[in-house]
Amino acid sequence: MGSVVLSLDAELAWGFHDRETMPEDRVTTARESWLRLLDLFDDHGIPATWAVVGHLFHDSCDGDHEAHPTPEGWFDRDPGTWEGRDEQWYGAKLIDAIEDADADHEIGSHTYSHVEMGHTTREIASAEMRECVELAEDRGLSVDSVVFPRNYVGHRDVLAAYGVKSYRGTQPRQWYDRGPLGALSKLLGWPTGAVSPTLVTPEEDEYGLVNIPASLYLFCFEGRPRAAVERVTDDPVVSVAKRGIDRASAENGVFHMWLHPNNLTDERDFDRLDAILSYLAQVRDTTPLSVETMGSIAADIKDDEPLPREPIGPR
Repeated sequence: MGSVVLSLDAELAWGFHDRETMPEDRVTTARESWLRLLDLFDDHGIPATWAVVGHLFHDSCDGDHEAHPTPEGWFDRDPGTWEGRDEQWYGAKLIDAIEDADADHEIGSHTYSHVEMGHTTREIASAEMRECVELAEDRGLSVDSVVFPRNYVGHRDVLAAYGVKSYRGTQPRQWYDRGPLGALSKLLGWPTGAVSPTLVTPEEDEYGLVNIPASLYLFCFEGRPRAAVERVTDDPVVSVAKRGIDRASAENGVFHMWLHPNNLTDERDFDRLDAILSYLAQVRDTTPLSVETMGSIAADIKDDEPLPREPIGPR
């Protein structure tokens, strides 16, 4: 039967460092949310792929990134201190927590400094991946899976050259995303995929990477629309997620849910995740459904060795 995959864009403040202002509620609660999510995954025995911004592997940093080829000012918000003082910029202890968790999580990459890989040069893309791979190797880890910041896919050949095996691709468009129904859904802020949760088919691309497209963003329905709906009925994202899990338990394909730890800013957000994980564990335990990481999906598909890592320069 099918599989369910959960992937997380684990970034703390790095997800917003290039923006003029940061969402303070998401940044200030991000570490606590990260740790509470790990507890939730352990409670339900659910593994996930944690795509971590590489800079979070540091427990301290002097703030000097002059050797990195990003434009001047890119690292200006890096305070150049240590984790105990500026905990939104360094995350070595959070990486420890992932490794120490009972659930068999995968630690992947979200680039080194949250560069949009679809909007950057080959030289910068190479530097981002090189930093991530070296930091992972220092911990005895490998970078097998990548989640592209803001889902801008790019420089897949660079990923392949650094030994990456899989990435999260963009969510496929469905027939109901177009026309009047799609327009109405956008107007109402309704969850993408609410009509029929999307099962995806992972495929190996021309670079030998396994594309595992997204199915459902678990925080796609927020703000006033969410508040209005929850006053009269259940959380619609939980309903969509349950239908996707049911489809995966009965059909071939992958239901790939994703989120950021910093999405969870209050109790109702944790209630949403707890409800989804509880249902997923129940279905996994009573049907042939499997819960996998991006890396394990790729390992099932690939039967060849990753391309050798080699230095990459601009083209």
